[in-house]
Amino acid sequence: MTAKKVRVGFFDFTGCEGCQLAKVSMENELPQILEHIEIVNFREAMSEKSWDMDVAFIEGSITTPACVERINRIRQAAPILVTLGACSTIGGINAIRVGRDLDEIRQEVYGDKRYLFPSLPVMPVSAVVKVDASIYGCPPNPKDVARFLTQFLAGKIPQAPKYPVCIECKLQGNACLLVQGIPCMGVVTRAGCGAWCPSKGQFCYGCRGLIPDANLDALRISFEECGLSQQEIDNKLHLFSGRELEKLS
Repeated sequence: MTAKKVRVGFFDFTGCEGCQLAKVSMENELPQILEHIEIVNFREAMSEKSWDMDVAFIEGSITTPACVERINRIRQAAPILVTLGACSTIGGINAIRVGRDLDEIRQEVYGDKRYLFPSLPVMPVSAVVKVDASIYGCPPNPKDVARFLTQFLAGKIPQAPKYPVCIECKLQGNACLLVQGIPCMGVVTRAGCGAWCPSKGQFCYGCRGLIPDANLDALRISFEECGLSQQEIDNKLHLFSGRELEKLS
């Protein structure tokens, strides 16, 4: 008897949709995974739609009343809900506007032209509905997505690590960029990417969000020693973690 396939839906909210494209580009892993799952809702890849699903993957942050209404509908339909990427898990780049006046931002973006949709403060999905698991990154590494799906199909709901990217840098044998005077966010950023950027010689941008109890004071001192101004440090911290910093303030 053939085992029943897991019915999966992918849904997009406020974001660039790069996370969905990352899934489509999983050329090596996708054929094997598709033997065990049935995609029933995925605007980027198919026109058919069904709300009968076992798990929903969510990309993008919550920014409008319409987003709130739609994510609640998805949550009611899906027994398991997983956030995918920085915007849905931590607010992401959209949260760079956190702490600023929304009317001021609307004026900068739209000028005197009429904008069509009412805005809310940027929120990760977990601020509105219960989230069962998260896949971090901007975009998530396709291997990270494949690993999650493999473990999920084995009956597990994987949880993201709570230690910093620095640990993975050491495991990779990378020389510390921060010690070299390069302002790398890895010391306060959640691991799980395999030190993807530092392994290529590029500093960590912090796209996976802050680790619990991140020592931001020490990071500021290190970044000052790298020659950054306070404004430049704030910009780096707020690039992905504006919403998390708001909760800490």
